[in-house]
Amino acid sequence: MNETEAIDIDREKGNFRYDVEYEYDAGTGLSEETIDYISEAKGEEAWINEFRKKALKVFNRLPMPTHWATKDLENIVFENIRYYLSQGQVPSRSWEEVPDEVKETFERLGIPEQERKFLAGVEAQFDSEAAYSRMQDSLEKEGVIFVGSSEGLDKHPEIFRKFFGKVIPTNDNKFAALNSAVFSGGSFIYVPPGVKLEQPLQAYFRINAESFGQFERTLIIADEGAEVTYMEGCTAPKFETSTLHSAVVELVALKGAKIQYITVQNWSNNVFNLVTKRAWAEEGAEVKWIDCNIGSRLTMKYPGVVLKGRKARGEVISIALANDGQHQDTGAKMVHQADETSSNIISKSISVGEGRATYRGLVQMPEHLKGCKNNTECDALLINTNSRTDTYPAINVQGEGNSVQHEASVSKVSAEQIFYMMQRGLSEGEAMSLAVNGFVNDLVRQFPMEYSVELKRLIDMEMEGSVG
Repeated sequence: MNETEAIDIDREKGNFRYDVEYEYDAGTGLSEETIDYISEAKGEEAWINEFRKKALKVFNRLPMPTHWATKDLENIVFENIRYYLSQGQVPSRSWEEVPDEVKETFERLGIPEQERKFLAGVEAQFDSEAAYSRMQDSLEKEGVIFVGSSEGLDKHPEIFRKFFGKVIPTNDNKFAALNSAVFSGGSFIYVPPGVKLEQPLQAYFRINAESFGQFERTLIIADEGAEVTYMEGCTAPKFETSTLHSAVVELVALKGAKIQYITVQNWSNNVFNLVTKRAWAEEGAEVKWIDCNIGSRLTMKYPGVVLKGRKARGEVISIALANDGQHQDTGAKMVHQADETSSNIISKSISVGEGRATYRGLVQMPEHLKGCKNNTECDALLINTNSRTDTYPAINVQGEGNSVQHEASVSKVSAEQIFYMMQRGLSEGEAMSLAVNGFVNDLVRQFPMEYSVELKRLIDMEMEGSVG
């Protein structure tokens, strides 16, 4: 079996749902009563309930950020969203104990198969709560923690509370406040000093219910000299109504630690995907975000690294593909706060049909720092005459010993290029797929093999019918 046969993907793979009887349903609308319902269902301590209610006040106070982002945000009707749905399950350590409809969902998506193949641990979240969470026994013996956020709060409060909400404070932006008010699910990972995980950990987030909002909260801490790779995938079926996904991800890389965070998102076309992701990197630490966005109605996501310690390094590699009716508003943030820190941003976007791709970047180096470097490369590919791309880089670099390099390009697939390939036996669609895959090939190679194969095939499918 060759590589491309190893994973069976089709366009409708994630487009299915099961009728589920929920034990907990907060109903529609968002109020302090909604938060009390969530806290009671999850059996939370009083301080978390207080934290949620303060966040709700911030959310209500902050305006929708349409002064710089798309007006499409105004089409989100928060009162129509269901903020918490759960079957009341405790995350199972055994796949056989997972509820049947949940198990069938993840089996159709290939999650157990991936666990057996190459993962050190996996978590599967269904609507608001994790249904399955398991890690290799050998890693547990080394002190590695990989559980859902609720279990992290309950069983490891001394680590969780120390970093929770510190990298991304509640008032960071309106959707970080929303997540802080109603968060549920997500991952909590702690890797002890010097422990280096050779295989990745993976979480998979699935939306099953209509008019639902998923608000997972992920906190990953790599202690001094530790190394971890984490991968996340997400899907939702197609509904007649809009769905909201608003996650918060906080990464903490202590002295000399390395964290690699890989995302491949393939949402259905009615999902508002509004995510806040940020990392701290202390002295000599490295954080690398690899971010791929395909699908959704609107994605707004700008993974960032705050380089807090000397010689810390941050990197964001992103691919975005915007098809008809989609807007991929993505980018990266690098905030240098110590000498000799370095950062690298490589962003590639493809706009198809009437799709719109936006790069939004931020690089900051204050005057008192020395020896800091940033490299930013931002390339956009337009497939059709009605497709659109925008670039909004904000670069604030001061001081004499710091350097920044920014390169950007916009290109269009040429008729001559397609004609040339068709003369060698390719169909027009195959020629277009080849051109697009060639455009992103150097970035795709940085994904794990299983993900790079999936990504290439997703791109092939998005290119079907794109010509004309």
